[in-house]
Amino acid sequence: MKQKPLRTLRLRVAIVGAGKVGSVLGRVLVEEGARITAIVSRSRASARAAGRFLRCANASTALTAIPRDTECVFITTPHDAVEEVARTLAGLEGLDFGTLAVCHASGMLTAAALDPCAVRGAAVFSFHPLQTFPRDFAPRDILPWARGISYGVDGSRRGVRMARRLAIVLQGRIVLIPPGRRELYHAACVVASNHLTTMLAELEAMLRAVLPGQKRFMGLVRPILDATLANVAATSPAAALSGPVARGGIGTVARHLEAVRDAVPELLPYFTRMSLETVRLAGAKGSLTADQRTAMVQLIRSFTDESMHTRENE
Repeated sequence: MKQKPLRTLRLRVAIVGAGKVGSVLGRVLVEEGARITAIVSRSRASARAAGRFLRCANASTALTAIPRDTECVFITTPHDAVEEVARTLAGLEGLDFGTLAVCHASGMLTAAALDPCAVRGAAVFSFHPLQTFPRDFAPRDILPWARGISYGVDGSRRGVRMARRLAIVLQGRIVLIPPGRRELYHAACVVASNHLTTMLAELEAMLRAVLPGQKRFMGLVRPILDATLANVAATSPAAALSGPVARGGIGTVARHLEAVRDAVPELLPYFTRMSLETVRLAGAKGSLTADQRTAMVQLIRSFTDESMHTRENE
């Protein structure tokens, strides 16, 4: 068995925040040879529960529990608590800020949220995991999806070096996010996870109208979802696009719109909006003539007026 580098084995991390992100990523760190020096949470019960999961006996509600030999403090609280934690942390006298790195897992905030620690001499960086951590799932159930992911990072030069080291231990990689584009980056992450979840809920609602006796639909659609993701990964969204819009099948699209309007009218706003976006993507693909594109847009917008009326009556 290949031995892990000593610099990986010696990584000492304190985690502030005992929620899903801290618990899951902390457990990966432990399994990859790092040591959790402390787990700090506002609740003693949550700190102890996370401590058991992370094999860390030093579970506390106080930041003063973080030992001096800690190399990195990883703040995994909700983003509206990050700055408060940073200010409190910067006021401690028991830490060696000259050798300490401090990071947070917020997708919205940049490393500037950690400025109080930077003033004390700490290396600071943002370290946002580009992954979903659903609240209704136990940390152990999320764990299989926590390796091999990307982390959105910005920070000081020393901070970015530590970010790379931390990502290596987590078997992931970093991507440098310009601070001025942080909110847009986070919005893109929302599209990747939350909007996809919403799309699948809309898909389920449509299939339920077709197969009212069936309770679960993922087994039915999983092959087409997997193939679509694989095709996009191998080429691009435009190159992977197929279906009636991409073919210019205006008659088929008209019948689809009518079917949605008649069977699930509450989904018509979603379906028309996404159909228009699909026309735009087909235009980028170059699979539609100018006349086809104009006719398709006019057709869909005629149903968009109906979808707006449906939305107003909800």
